[in-house]
Amino acid sequence: MNHVLECLGCRLAQGLEPTHVVYEDEHVTCILVIDPCSEGHSIILPKKHYADVDDLDVETALSVMKASAKLSKGLKTLFHPDGISMMQNGGKFSDLGHYHMHIWARYENDGFSWIDPLDTGARERFTETREVLANAIDNLG
Repeated sequence: MNHVLECLGCRLAQGLEPTHVVYEDEHVTCILVIDPCSEGHSIILPKKHYADVDDLDVETALSVMKASAKLSKGLKTLFHPDGISMMQNGGKFSDLGHYHMHIWARYENDGFSWIDPLDTGARERFTETREVLANAIDNLG
């Protein structure tokens, strides 16, 4: 698959589609979102194709975090929000099929909400879950 041609996220990050770039470095491009939650709502896109956060190489992951800090400072300086939200959806929940992180200014009573998920019983399994997850992470190397 030629990701640059077939992937919208790649085309946006490479400047092959019309966008409003607010920041970029050698690894990422940050653009304004076409349907923003608030003014300045941006996404951080790697210039190389990655599907999920665990696919990112170290340099790209660092660039994503550096860009998120720069965008956060810029949003706070310009728009004086009550807070900042960042969100990344992976797998079938990624609407681009290309890793991207959203960052936007938040305001009290802005209408954005977090809906509590169904009770899965996960709280009752904290000790067991901590043990199996920590072991799985350790085994990754």
